[in-house]
Amino acid sequence: MTEPAKRKRRSGGRAGHAARRGTEAILQMPWNPPVNIDSPTEPLGPEGVEAIHDGAMRILEEIGIEFLNPEALEILRRSGGCTVEGENVRMGRDYVMEMVAKCPSEWTITPRNPEREITLGGRNLLFGNVSSPPNYWDMSQGKKVPGTRQGCRNLLKLSQYFNCIHFVGGYPVEPQDLHASVRHLDVIYDKLTLTDKVAHAYCLGRERVEDAMEMVRIAAGLSHEEFEAKPRMYTNINSTSPLKHDHPMMDGWIRLAERNQGLAVTPFTLAGAMAPVTLAGAVAQSLAESLSAVALAQEIRPGACCAIGTFTSNVDMKSGAPAFGTPEYMRATQMTGQLARFYRLPMRASGVCAANVPDGQAMWETSNSLWAGVQAGANFIYHAAGWLEGGLIASPEKFVMDCELLQQMERYMDPVLTATGPDEIAVEAIREVGGEGHFFGIAHTQERYTTAFYQPYLSDWRNFEAWEAAGSVWTAQRAHQIFQNIIESFEAPPLDPAIREELEAFVARRKAEGGAPTDF
Repeated sequence: MTEPAKRKRRSGGRAGHAARRGTEAILQMPWNPPVNIDSPTEPLGPEGVEAIHDGAMRILEEIGIEFLNPEALEILRRSGGCTVEGENVRMGRDYVMEMVAKCPSEWTITPRNPEREITLGGRNLLFGNVSSPPNYWDMSQGKKVPGTRQGCRNLLKLSQYFNCIHFVGGYPVEPQDLHASVRHLDVIYDKLTLTDKVAHAYCLGRERVEDAMEMVRIAAGLSHEEFEAKPRMYTNINSTSPLKHDHPMMDGWIRLAERNQGLAVTPFTLAGAMAPVTLAGAVAQSLAESLSAVALAQEIRPGACCAIGTFTSNVDMKSGAPAFGTPEYMRATQMTGQLARFYRLPMRASGVCAANVPDGQAMWETSNSLWAGVQAGANFIYHAAGWLEGGLIASPEKFVMDCELLQQMERYMDPVLTATGPDEIAVEAIREVGGEGHFFGIAHTQERYTTAFYQPYLSDWRNFEAWEAAGSVWTAQRAHQIFQNIIESFEAPPLDPAIREELEAFVARRKAEGGAPTDF
């Protein structure tokens, strides 16, 4: 590795230098991916876990999964553990569990900046940005508009800036002003130059995945052998519920498995629509769909780094619209967490809501979703900042509001809060104050007051009169101003000029070749 390539890997963006430069738009917590110190919530007893596992195995054995990809079918036909009839694949439970056992229970992804390496599995807890909405909303426009590259770049800047965002998901908003054949090239270029965190690539066919892998390899200054030695990026696929894996997602899944990159599969099982109305049935179906993709990955590369996700929620039975942050969503997430631990697989959850604007509904539904992931023992939480309208809108104000919540969750997990040494029990401080004084002025408090409690950057703790005198600014308005300040002061993380030129040349060449096909 050349000296310039090494230098580019120091901490990225203005947020990384806040302590010594004092030029941040906000005072935020440092980069420190949390470890979940709480015991997971387990609504199922052992018999419930076994019943749902048995249901998932029966679905795989008796009903099967449709694989709409000839290459995937041929791989599974050769496996010896599957029965393939047309596009339907049935899998024996012993075979499935043998494949699942090949998966590492914990694995890391190393981006171009090694200081941003993340670990999936165990008690690790990671948050990612909103991904994939087709529309954008911010307060300056005041209406929902189609996503653009500029809106996407703004959300990427927020993803880099906030230390509580640990990985960068797909397109934070779909830039519909870019043609679908080359959209991936421009967005991945923006992602790799505006951020230095772990990057995602969509599994939308061979060409997009191969382009993404090559761009991630170039950005990190790696040889092909170094790139394949461990995960440097990841993907997430959604099965086409009920009980299907489509052609382009399997096409990309196969390429990424071949090259040892991170793999997550998350069925979108809405109870009452694409899955049974009962939570146990919806979770069992989701697991069957997930485990079939995991088995395929292990056939391709034994030991491939896989995770399973949950997107099991319910629909509004009056309209058919998806609902999020509901009691049913929370329980389904917790139940899936129990099964993920049963299979010893890392787990993905999501921070989602059905609200249309960044209001109270948006925050309580998102809070429910996020805490369900934490309670479930999830290892990485997609869409943790910026999601609205069931995934149809991305909002920078909502992003800023969500990051306040994520920071509080990180602080909640700080082991210092549950320390029980002599200084924390503080008998001598209590003796000093006795029954007549107060604790404000004593040394024990003075030594700790600046770090004793979480300090918000967005919440306003003033009383009503002081808030009113300051202009009566509501939360979303404050978030909008913080968003503007971050964009105005943003500095991209360093990148060696030669690497940037190589990335630009690759993008230009692939555009000249026509990019990726838009029909499958």
